[in-house]
Amino acid sequence: MYKHAVNLDFNQARWQTTKDIYRRWWNGTLGRPLINLTVAGRDPGRPAPAIPAHEFTSFYDPNISADAIADRWLYDLESLRYLGDAFPRVRPDFGPSVPSLFMGLELHNGNGTVWTQPPDLLELKDIEFTVDPDNVWYRRVSDIYRAAGARFEGLVQLGMTDLGGNLDLIASFRQSDNLAMDFYDVPETVEKKCWEAHAAWWRCYDAMNALIQPSHAGYTAWTPFYSETPYYILQCDFSYMIGPDIFERFALPELAATCRRLDNPYYHLDGPGALPHLDMLLSIPELKGIQWIPGAGQPPITQWPEIYRRIRAAGKTVQFFTDQDPLGWRALEVIAGQLGSAEGIAMFGDIPAEDEPQVRQLLAKYGVA
Repeated sequence: MYKHAVNLDFNQARWQTTKDIYRRWWNGTLGRPLINLTVAGRDPGRPAPAIPAHEFTSFYDPNISADAIADRWLYDLESLRYLGDAFPRVRPDFGPSVPSLFMGLELHNGNGTVWTQPPDLLELKDIEFTVDPDNVWYRRVSDIYRAAGARFEGLVQLGMTDLGGNLDLIASFRQSDNLAMDFYDVPETVEKKCWEAHAAWWRCYDAMNALIQPSHAGYTAWTPFYSETPYYILQCDFSYMIGPDIFERFALPELAATCRRLDNPYYHLDGPGALPHLDMLLSIPELKGIQWIPGAGQPPITQWPEIYRRIRAAGKTVQFFTDQDPLGWRALEVIAGQLGSAEGIAMFGDIPAEDEPQVRQLLAKYGVA
């Protein structure tokens, strides 16, 4: 069907090594940091496809076929070298809270961003979290998963599209300011809707995995940990609007329940407004680790040693991206120094080609092939 065969800087033998590395990371026996880095500039050995690369898959016109998108993705993956613990992965990106699209909300593409909006603002009691398999976005995401699975010849891990968080899903329908008032006006209804949204979220997770697993068994997401068994990076970005008492009653129980259903749950802690909830999150036994995102206008990640120490003291791992600090990949050694060791730290990102020799020295220091 395709003119060009798969030409990745990766093969099945390396996949077997990668699976073993991540298995040891999750069970706490890796004994070193996880270093997942890519560098662009590899020659794919073929001309670039006619369609451009887009950060958000929703930017493609509906007339662009799923096959064409999958081939563009493959070309971009073929243009990378995978260093350390990196592996080829890609996911359909239709912005945050994709389940809300499957339930009838409208998608809006902006300048470098995507958001959803309800066609009508309903009272909380009237919201139904009904996943429609005939929805245009459900069909689009499903078609792209199928096309990508067929194109990649079992060498690329398909990642979960962004499912967002439980309260974030409710806020998509209700809008944040209204939901903030609902906690006080109709708290019992909020609790009821939290568990209805929880069930709908899991219907989406299971449905998408039914499309993902046949092409390359495994799990990843927008934070590209690999896991042989169910993994996802959970979030509650709405939590910046609520205090610890509201979080404990309405967010924490659902997050804990989801952690119990996932083998390798991680958490995306977004901004200083979410920090009052950190200790509650760390109390969830099944939660494996925390991704701390200080946010725009805040000091970079190397300036938050007390946060990383709290996470490590609770027996959890930490993860960051190289673009979260002006030091880039060098932030690993700074944070390792603050914590006393690099074990239990995961670093993901892209590096400039000119840094590759130094990065390879870093990999050698930690015994990474």
